[in-house]
Amino acid sequence: MQTRISVKRILVVDDDSMNLVRTRMILEKTYDVLLTESGAQALELLKREQIDLVLLDIEMPEMNGIETFEQMRACSIEVPVVFLTASGEREDVLDAIKLGAKNYLKKPFNPQELLKRVAKELEGK
Repeated sequence: MQTRISVKRILVVDDDSMNLVRTRMILEKTYDVLLTESGAQALELLKREQIDLVLLDIEMPEMNGIETFEQMRACSIEVPVVFLTASGEREDVLDAIKLGAKNYLKKPFNPQELLKRVAKELEGK
């Protein structure tokens, strides 16, 4: 009997399409990668898809990453989140971690560092 290894699904949320493409290129050899450009789109996707990890940009128009994360929790969406931030604002990151985010990664990130961080967060799943 063969056991099927399921591929982990990662949702990348970033308003910068170049960041989305770059992140997908780094991750797609190992993971099933879904992309969205806004917090609102991410919430809709999370309600109907099985997602194992969210990579969430902090600085986005309309609904920023922190607000998106708060909405996820309000809707009882319990998916681990790693924040992506170009901002050097430590306060943003600390706020996210206080809310329950798993980790953060500063942009631009090294591809190996991204893969290592994602693998670490998915280890327990």
